[in-house]
Amino acid sequence: MHVTTRLSWALSALALGLAVGCGDDTATMSSSDTAGQDGQDGNDGQNGQNGQNGNDGNDGNDGNDGNDGLDLTRIPRSSVVALSFVDDLGTGATDVPALVKILAEQLAMDTLAPGIQFPLAPASTDSVRSIAGLRESVIASWLDPLTYDQAPEAPRFGANNDYLAYFGDGWDKVAGDPPQWHGSGDSAWLWVNHEYISGSSPSSTSAPVGQHRTYAEFLARDGLLAGDVHADTWDDADLSAYVANHKREVGGSWIHIIRDPSTADWALDRSRTPVRYDATSATQVKITGLTPSGVDHDDDGADLPDGVVAGIASDCSGAVTPWGTVITAEENVYGYYGDLEECWSGQQFVAGAGCDAGGAIALNFAATADGEFSRSPDPNAAHARDFYSYLVEIDPGEPADAYYGKETPGVGHQKLGALGRAHWENATFAVDDGWKLLDGEPIVMYGGDDRRSGRIYKWVSAGKYSAGMSKAAIRDLLADGKLYVADFTDLDNATGTTLVGGKEATDDAPGAGRWIWLSTANVTDEAPNAGTAAGPAGTKVGAALADQGWNAMGGFDDDEAVRRALFTASNKIGAMELNRPEDLEWNPKDPSGTPRLYVAFTKHGRQTALDDDGVLFAPDEWARKAPKRADEVGTIFAIEEADPAHPAASATFSYFKAFQGSEGPDVYNAACPDNLLIDREGGVWFGTDGNWGVNAHADGLYYLDMDPAHKAGQPGVVTPTWGVGLRVIAGPSDSEATGPALASDLRTLFYSVQHPGEEVFSVWPSGQ
Repeated sequence: MHVTTRLSWALSALALGLAVGCGDDTATMSSSDTAGQDGQDGNDGQNGQNGQNGNDGNDGNDGNDGNDGLDLTRIPRSSVVALSFVDDLGTGATDVPALVKILAEQLAMDTLAPGIQFPLAPASTDSVRSIAGLRESVIASWLDPLTYDQAPEAPRFGANNDYLAYFGDGWDKVAGDPPQWHGSGDSAWLWVNHEYISGSSPSSTSAPVGQHRTYAEFLARDGLLAGDVHADTWDDADLSAYVANHKREVGGSWIHIIRDPSTADWALDRSRTPVRYDATSATQVKITGLTPSGVDHDDDGADLPDGVVAGIASDCSGAVTPWGTVITAEENVYGYYGDLEECWSGQQFVAGAGCDAGGAIALNFAATADGEFSRSPDPNAAHARDFYSYLVEIDPGEPADAYYGKETPGVGHQKLGALGRAHWENATFAVDDGWKLLDGEPIVMYGGDDRRSGRIYKWVSAGKYSAGMSKAAIRDLLADGKLYVADFTDLDNATGTTLVGGKEATDDAPGAGRWIWLSTANVTDEAPNAGTAAGPAGTKVGAALADQGWNAMGGFDDDEAVRRALFTASNKIGAMELNRPEDLEWNPKDPSGTPRLYVAFTKHGRQTALDDDGVLFAPDEWARKAPKRADEVGTIFAIEEADPAHPAASATFSYFKAFQGSEGPDVYNAACPDNLLIDREGGVWFGTDGNWGVNAHADGLYYLDMDPAHKAGQPGVVTPTWGVGLRVIAGPSDSEATGPALASDLRTLFYSVQHPGEEVFSVWPSGQ
């Protein structure tokens, strides 16, 4: 509209408003009046000015902290490594053992070709080094997913891998063949033990340290922990969640691996379904040959079937059985639920802890409140102490919860209670030169109690094996037999490495020992400490074990009580203490021509439990009088049964020192032997655990030359190498060399790099 028009409309409206509204608030028009038509709507008026801004609102609450990032490429991680044979170095060798043995021969005869480094030079690097001719590849590392599924509940590679067992594809194609040296050399199933997580786990008042910190960060990344994992205060919910997941990190992995023919590198085959066995009730194992203290429960508190327990833990080394299962050894389980044999603090007897004289040995089965697992706020996390510390037979590939006999007789997993409880490191079987059980003989199994002053044990089945027996029939034999402890009769109690009088036990002048049936029914063998302050002369082992005052200790009511506490029982009768027996391996093709049992004694370095007569020290005398064994470098002994063809019937044995650890920077210095390996032709190999601390160069894998032709004085020998450890592999910073195994065709040597950088810097393997 124009301006004049708007003005005219406005004046008219104003006049109408005055006529209607003046003089009365509610004036109305009479019925005779006629209203005019409404005018057109006017345009909108101009916008008014903006008002002033309002006051700011209150601040909102802070959001939750985001999870810390976790860069797995910058932290050290235990891993399985494959060393593949790729070059014969002009020797004509066709596999790893052949190459090493030819180089050892050339070293002894001083004919090594120029430029060949053998043994491997001593050094400490954050890498895996090897002699020329081998190619390294990393197969799996801690926390790696074992499938393509990366969900929190999906299987992952566990912590601190140890023992390895190789099952070449098709190994069981021919009935009766053992897994050893059969099947494919290019693809296989691999069993891997997972022992522990390094460092300190979190508590309600302390943050995790070491690998536990890494694991807490990993769980937080996946949303499994809600709080600040670096804080010194943890609530019950996070502590319960941490322990529940911690249990998944130990046990074992069953994985499929394959070699790339173009590079010889090995890799994890994620197309095949892996199986994880762990310490949760997802893994269920039946205790056979021994009655457990009670009924166990699953992770939700529900009762498990009689004799069935939840999980495996602290798995160190082990064995492949001739019938195709795996023995995995539960070693330091006392840290998880408490020590059943509380009457020992190291080697010192502890009064008032269940072993006092004047009554029966009375052990406390209930879990302690401060164990790695039992201190969880979740009451279902705790389990009885006697449910663990066994040699465990895993039926690999079977579901983790398939306990022995659950659905099919002879199938599933069992804890071998007939062999008793100890800090088991591993096991080995007496076999023939084809790695089969001895036909017509009982099954003979050996194992070592891996603790200072621990002993070696031999178990002989009550029934006999015969060729053609089914797997189920063989496994049923493991429930019943006799357990023997080795008494190294003339070993010097002050050293544990030499004979009485200071002489060395040699193959020409060996020491003597006997096997003692560790039973309350033994009325034949005299107790080693009979006729001393322990008790009267002529007392038999059975009577000594049952006597409630023998050797100032309580008595054992029966053999089940004996097998639950092997360290206490062995101390009670005065069996000679040993320098921490770790791995034992039966060698059916020993270079000497006689089958031998090799034992790695890692070291001792502390006081013994007993005196020279096998007598317990009075509580106020132990600290002042107990001998301190000065062995900080370790040894390897070779044992020969009195009748090597019939080890079950052998009551005595001889032994000699096959290897002596040494201290120094030299290429031949090596200390603290641990895991052993016997190759297909009888060659002896060992890994070390502590060489890095003693000698400042890396722990690694060594070939122990036991060829008699390489002794001093033999024709052509310039550098005697018999009984010498020859370094083949060296590991990364502060890592232990564990679990050596060979592929069926001998063209690959596998080993576990355990706890790299446990106390020093390392970014191995990803950060090399």
